[in-house]
Amino acid sequence: MAAVRRAAERGTRVRPVGAGLSGSALAVTDDVHLDCSALTGIVSLDGDRVRVRAGTSLTTLLGHLAGKGRSLAVIPDVLGATVAGAVATGTHGGSAASASLSAQVAGVRLVDGSGELRRLDADSLELDAVRTGLGALGILTEVELRTVPLVELAVREELRPLDAVLADGTFDAHAWTALEVHVPSGEVVVRRADPVSADDRAAANGQAAPANPVLAAASGSAEALGRVVSWLAPAPWTGSRPAWRPSSRWEDGLAIGDPHLVLPDPRPARGEFTEWAVPRESLRAALRELGSAATARGLKLRRPVEVRVGPAESGWLHPAHGRATAWITVRSPRGTDHDRLFGLVAAVLEDVDGRPHWAGRHDWSAAEVYRAYPRLPDFLDVRDELDPGRRFGNDHLDALLGP
Repeated sequence: MAAVRRAAERGTRVRPVGAGLSGSALAVTDDVHLDCSALTGIVSLDGDRVRVRAGTSLTTLLGHLAGKGRSLAVIPDVLGATVAGAVATGTHGGSAASASLSAQVAGVRLVDGSGELRRLDADSLELDAVRTGLGALGILTEVELRTVPLVELAVREELRPLDAVLADGTFDAHAWTALEVHVPSGEVVVRRADPVSADDRAAANGQAAPANPVLAAASGSAEALGRVVSWLAPAPWTGSRPAWRPSSRWEDGLAIGDPHLVLPDPRPARGEFTEWAVPRESLRAALRELGSAATARGLKLRRPVEVRVGPAESGWLHPAHGRATAWITVRSPRGTDHDRLFGLVAAVLEDVDGRPHWAGRHDWSAAEVYRAYPRLPDFLDVRDELDPGRRFGNDHLDALLGP
């Protein structure tokens, strides 16, 4: 509160800084960076609600919840993010039934533009603005999240044709699904998770389990994996495949463990990324057009395109607002020129009503945001209430939301 008040007295603006994982310019400012890394810890766990300080990492939160037999309904891929950062940008998981971390918010405490502490609960009209608030409404100090019972998951990975995956209800048949799509060939590595069954436990204990050539190769070098899935090596993946986390098991094509231990990507890719939320029914057309457009322009998708799905969201600026959504992520290795590729991705996915993930690379302005988000006027009304002096603005937010 004192930092915000001092900034107001000096006429400077304040931007909160989370874990620094966003590829966008949301946290960039020439004024005051507010480091919230010390604002950590679990405040309380009561029934199905946990109250956590906003600078706490998702890794810490999920570890604490697991010790109490609880978890979150959504497990993001990047667990190093802070709770506040993940909520502010609409961080999602890979379940057709479970909405993003923002949707699990049942209340917050925040410091508004005048330096006053405010409490918003589940009945507050402003809460759907604070969900995916982009750091434009205040400094989150504490977040209350809904939790679910902890359930061990069994994760499998298989190579399949894209058309078959999109046609057979894979996304809805499993508790969690993520795809790595090689757009030119239509090959897909499918990672899927479900609650552990007796057969899963038998397989994990060394009894007969179906052979999985993708997993068998993946346990060795990138070159071995490339002999089975040629597009995974050597260009997209280099070096040995990272090991699964110690408390999970990866035997006979099967990983078993708590969700936060087995769901994050076992082959994390570093580099720049752009991610788009498209209407779920447009996914097939979007991937087809993306491949055709890249080929026509001589651009290479050097890494697999990542695909997940999620339900419609109520957050006014959440990219999945009002519609079931497919998330499409395109990555570019560090040190490469990604501007042409990301520009092409934007052009293709905007044509199917895509909305950019706020943490990824995009060049949207206020005009695009206004057209894509019907509740933007309501969001701006809440912004006028909580931060009339635009204490929490920066050039990037000015471009997105207006001054």
